[in-house]
Amino acid sequence: MPLEIIRNDITKMKVDAIVNASNISLKKGGGVSGAIFTAAGENELQQECDKIGKCGVGEAVVTKGFQLPAKYIIHTVGPIWQGGNHNEEKLLKNCYTNSLILAYQNKCKSIAFPLISSGVYGYPKDKAFNIAVTAISDFLMNQEMAVYLVVYDKSAIAIGEKLFANIEKYIDDNYVDSHSFSENRRMLADYEVTQPFSLMETTTYMKPRKLEDIIWNLDETFSQMLLRLIDEKGFTDVQAYKKANIDRKLFSKIRSNKDYNPKKTTVLAFAMALELNLDETLDLLGKAGYTLSSSNKFDVIIQFFIEEGKYDIYTINQTLFYYDQMLLGA
Repeated sequence: MPLEIIRNDITKMKVDAIVNASNISLKKGGGVSGAIFTAAGENELQQECDKIGKCGVGEAVVTKGFQLPAKYIIHTVGPIWQGGNHNEEKLLKNCYTNSLILAYQNKCKSIAFPLISSGVYGYPKDKAFNIAVTAISDFLMNQEMAVYLVVYDKSAIAIGEKLFANIEKYIDDNYVDSHSFSENRRMLADYEVTQPFSLMETTTYMKPRKLEDIIWNLDETFSQMLLRLIDEKGFTDVQAYKKANIDRKLFSKIRSNKDYNPKKTTVLAFAMALELNLDETLDLLGKAGYTLSSSNKFDVIIQFFIEEGKYDIYTINQTLFYYDQMLLGA
């Protein structure tokens, strides 16, 4: 996928460029910056930085990667958080945009970022994440590049308090773990059931469907249905796969092969991009042999966002990452 959140050590990323959240004087710092200098070879890297001299807040400069797996290190200086009224948002966005432009100018196909300014510089993590995603997604609308947001653990990702509370309540109300479901089914077998009961109601989110809904376009494959939906929703192909966080090569495979067999995360990425309702999402999933289940936390989170009409794939992926679930995309 073009933009991916991953848990890793940025110094071990096998990409064309990694980004160092530096200081104005381009000196070795602590934390991630210190780790990058150490892994690259402190003396060589510092000598090259000293030749450059300095880097302004929001700007970016490039050096060789030296002993790192990455060919380049792009150094950028993030703003210090001062309450949000000192141009911090624009400066932070510039860090990402200028780093990406520099990577593109150096013919990089992949780049890895830390969450800039969210450490000792004090930028609130949820705001820093949203700015990172906005800047990166804006860039990716016009360019092809694999971009990684690298964090050490999920504590680096913050979900807004209201969103987190709503998701937690929704999971509590709707998630049935597989052990509980098996136990409930065993108990039902031991007692006479006096009310109508359907396993479908407890295991999936399928709603009663009309016969014409079932037989209409019955012979459509996933690829055919997807391309039809893109047209019906008024999207271009590029808009659809960009919004779905899917790379161009994968979309080309889907378009050229009517029998293409996608991953579930790919199907749902397109469902979010096209802002499908629950029935439409289930139809598209069904074409690929999937459905949604109340015993799968990933599925419950996806249904939450569909029911809330919140289709931003990066917010969804941020949430899925927080809950240790698969991310939407390729």
